[in-house]
Amino acid sequence: MILVGIADSDDEAVINKMADKIARLRIFEDENGKMNLNLEQVSGAILSISQFTLYADCRKGNRPSFSKAGRPDHAKKMYLYFNDVMRRYGFDVQEGIFGADMKVRLLNDGPVTIVLDSDTL
Repeated sequence: MILVGIADSDDEAVINKMADKIARLRIFEDENGKMNLNLEQVSGAILSISQFTLYADCRKGNRPSFSKAGRPDHAKKMYLYFNDVMRRYGFDVQEGIFGADMKVRLLNDGPVTIVLDSDTL
């Protein structure tokens, strides 16, 4: 499962860079239990969920601010573009519904959650 947050500053070049990084990340265990295999090597698929709440800023007060999240029209365009790029890599990509209130379950196999931030990539 990939939770995708889009900022207004994200463009196709940023999305391409993020998609390439995701496709090459060696985050799946090999026969020795080491994180050494990428998504293609494990014949993996992607569940892509748009998640503006990744941009929650909780530094002030008790209510998160989402002012850094992309405007819905831009974010949807970039989210759909991201999914298309991942499909071009040959992955089966299932999408959540942009902007919908969805119930999604995640069974995290191990204590691994990786954050990729386009500002630091």
